[in-house]
Amino acid sequence: MSDGSANGAHERTGLLSYTEDDHSRKIVDFTDWDDEDPRNWPRSRKLINVGIIALMAVLSPLASSMFVPGIAQIAADLEASKETVVGATTGFVVFLGLGPLILAPLSETFGRRKLYLVCFSIFALLQIPTALSPNVQGLIAVRSLSGFFGSVGIANGGGTISDMFHPSQRAGVFGWYLLGPLLGPTLGPLLGGLITQHLGWRWVFWFLTIICTINTVLGFLFLKETYAPVILENRKHRYEETEGGKFRIANQDDRPFRTRLVISMQRPLKILFTQPIVFTMAVWQAILFGTTYGLYTNFEDIYGGEYGFSTTQVGLVYLGPGLGFLICVWFIVPKIDTIYNHLTKKHGDEAKPEYRLPLANIGAVLIPISLLWFAWTVQYRVHWFVTVLSTVFFGLGQITILNTVQNYYIDSFSKYAASAIAAGAVFRSIVGGIIPLFVSPLFDQVGYGWGVSVFAFLAMALSPAPLVFYYCGEFLREKFAIEL
Repeated sequence: MSDGSANGAHERTGLLSYTEDDHSRKIVDFTDWDDEDPRNWPRSRKLINVGIIALMAVLSPLASSMFVPGIAQIAADLEASKETVVGATTGFVVFLGLGPLILAPLSETFGRRKLYLVCFSIFALLQIPTALSPNVQGLIAVRSLSGFFGSVGIANGGGTISDMFHPSQRAGVFGWYLLGPLLGPTLGPLLGGLITQHLGWRWVFWFLTIICTINTVLGFLFLKETYAPVILENRKHRYEETEGGKFRIANQDDRPFRTRLVISMQRPLKILFTQPIVFTMAVWQAILFGTTYGLYTNFEDIYGGEYGFSTTQVGLVYLGPGLGFLICVWFIVPKIDTIYNHLTKKHGDEAKPEYRLPLANIGAVLIPISLLWFAWTVQYRVHWFVTVLSTVFFGLGQITILNTVQNYYIDSFSKYAASAIAAGAVFRSIVGGIIPLFVSPLFDQVGYGWGVSVFAFLAMALSPAPLVFYYCGEFLREKFAIEL
């Protein structure tokens, strides 16, 4: 099968066979320029697929933070403390991370499209009981469950993009897709603030019901299957029905279905805990997401309490990191492919995952600097514009790190990219969900200056990681090589 990239043949290799090859069967595989190969699809069809899954990847994180401006209103309405209501965000974000552990490997067994449609349909329907929650316990329970099913866009988006785009073309498209997990929590409080202020907190979830339903309908109408083994399996059945005889998929995995399913379910955790690079990068992303959610859940206190902003004005503050995201995706992320292709050509057309990492050093520098900037300008009540400006650079650093690391995962684990991304997602989401529970007491005890600086110091400790792995990554990948 033609891939058009230096490492394309390896990346699109089929499942390993565990039985003797039956030469009486015809082999089913993609041919050069095969119209059914997602990498040979017209660009318009690819971008329609990307657009639908990107919207899924925006909506679930959007739902994670959209009700934050209404926490006080929810607490009063459901007769609960604000700290208890924050638990609804924790439950959602934690299950947003746990979901990929199951949904990513399932997509590598049953295909991407089925998982997207089933899970996002359930996610859309779960917004209804959330809007009708009679008490805080019900709110937390339904929100947590919806976080699990809403994670499907995050769990499988990277794998879907890897299915459709060659490595040399991937980073630019992937950059726009990855805006979702970060832009969602950024836009959520702004939209949620407007809805809560004018319509009440329950309308936040009615709004989500409507927009998630529209996205699901678009998926049923336009979303196409991209996972090569599933497409080839369908082709095999079609040949057997129309031509007769027996066919087999190239490099077909003949192990029992239950065995393949169990192995696929174990794959994300196996990757996370046996690969030092994946584990280190997952810890780094976890600190970034924990910092993000910790700050986002306290913007109301910082800007509403310290600076006297209205609910709508506080919502506008979240556009600071959002602007950083857009600047990065527009100007920096496309350079990931440029540098990757340059280094590949420089080293005799031998592509390596480590060639994705150089730009991560920009984020490694910007994250601790921007956090220290934010921490002490807020502590000393410097003009609000100066504090918000620091969040622009924080957002820029986040996107740079997230894009380079996710592309590194995809290049390292090729066909099992969804499981590799899930391995990193679970850790960052669990930490990102739990940290907000402890951030407010930390700020109350030590102030915003030292409180936010704690996260800056943690980010600083891990900032050498891209440089270290650029030079040592190949050695570590070979030393800790695993069978998947």
